[in-house]
Amino acid sequence: MSGPIGRDSADRREDPVPGDEFTPFRILGRPSVLRSRLFINPDFYRLWLAQVVSATGDWLGLLAISILAIRVGSGNEGAALSLVLAARIVPGFFFGPVAGVLVDRWDRKKTMVTCDMGRAMVMLALPFVDTLVGLFLASLLLEAFTMLWGPAKEASVPNVVPVESLATANSLSLVAAYGTFPLGAGLMALFGRLSTALFDSSWADNVRLDDMGLAFYANSVSFLVTGYLIFTLDLPKRPRAEREQAKGRRAALAHPVQELREGWRYVFVNPVVRTVNIGLATGLMGGGMLVPLGAIYADEVLGAGKSGLGVLITALGLGVAAGVGLVSWLQRRLDKARAFTWSLVGAGVFLGLAASVSQVHLSTAMVFGIGICAGSVYVLGFTLLHENVDDQLRGRIFSTFYVLVRACVLLALVVGPLIEDLLDRLSSVLWDRHVEVLGLGIDVPGVRLTLWLAALIILASGGVAVASLRAGELGNAGSDSDGEEAQ
Repeated sequence: MSGPIGRDSADRREDPVPGDEFTPFRILGRPSVLRSRLFINPDFYRLWLAQVVSATGDWLGLLAISILAIRVGSGNEGAALSLVLAARIVPGFFFGPVAGVLVDRWDRKKTMVTCDMGRAMVMLALPFVDTLVGLFLASLLLEAFTMLWGPAKEASVPNVVPVESLATANSLSLVAAYGTFPLGAGLMALFGRLSTALFDSSWADNVRLDDMGLAFYANSVSFLVTGYLIFTLDLPKRPRAEREQAKGRRAALAHPVQELREGWRYVFVNPVVRTVNIGLATGLMGGGMLVPLGAIYADEVLGAGKSGLGVLITALGLGVAAGVGLVSWLQRRLDKARAFTWSLVGAGVFLGLAASVSQVHLSTAMVFGIGICAGSVYVLGFTLLHENVDDQLRGRIFSTFYVLVRACVLLALVVGPLIEDLLDRLSSVLWDRHVEVLGLGIDVPGVRLTLWLAALIILASGGVAVASLRAGELGNAGSDSDGEEAQ
């Protein structure tokens, strides 16, 4: 297992210099002791702010591009939307691993700033795009920049955060990544009203100050702000010898393939990294089925309709927040690898129980439990990767991780509804969607059977993760004993 990562503890700015303690924290509002403690140090506060602004822009841009695709593809709205969204998903399978190699070769701060400038330029051009091909190409460019920015950001976190605070940092990153969706949606609605109320004139039409144009311009500004925040970060530079070695091999075509293999080999050799990738990826394959099946479950199993779905989504969100807070609170007392594997198992148990009950209140409690386990798995997984991957490999490991997650989630979103329909037909033919077990009658619609299957997948991923971790521990113990005998 690799040793400490990032800068040495002496180089980390855990204790700010008196008089300069809260200066960078004046970016938003008055400085506060709470803010300084929550965000660990000024550099991470800047990095977190950059992620908040960037994620808000990403959500706003995704919504705007989706709406524009529907407008441009009038008459074939579904096909147009699918094509544009495919441009944001499919390239990751091909470019993602290569992006990791590039991130490990390049200066990460320059990479992130360049990607932000590139995304800003694409957003400035989008208001004038009125063809589906143009939208498709713009989406490809945006995804390429994002696939470089994400691993570069994750690889930089251990360079600005002490090891003992990584769980807190990843908890805040989760909030920044997914808690900003309401902000993006709210801005989209606001720009729709502003375009109608303020810009009803020919000059406004010439510069595309409609709702889409305002959204894209605001998104461009968000990326410029993100680039500025990243530019002001104090990230350590690579050692000169390492930079010279990288320059000398850039022209060689064989080296990227060799470096890619090195990253993939590390994923399967390092027991902790292997456990996280296997556990999170396959766990998401089961958990991802909840997304397309939630409405069917609330209606057919709970009989609660749309209001029931809203209650379940709220319970899931509150559970995730509770899990994130719990891990941050207990991070110094947790065995993170074991907590990760057992959180996976817990998520499978809670999902199986939720699919088995038909009362809204009981189901809500089980979904809350799923959220606690899911939040814990996310934070612990990222923290384990940050703690156990050497700096020169981080870009490749995180890009590989993103590819696996993307593949499993996409598979779950596509396959989940198909399995539900197949099992529903099978249940109707075999049991008329109702069976009796020990004198108890149980309805078995396809959605319940599918969620049970999803729970089994998550439980299996937890079991595999536990076995992977134990195999790694046994291997390390064997290596240690061999070393002692040799001495």
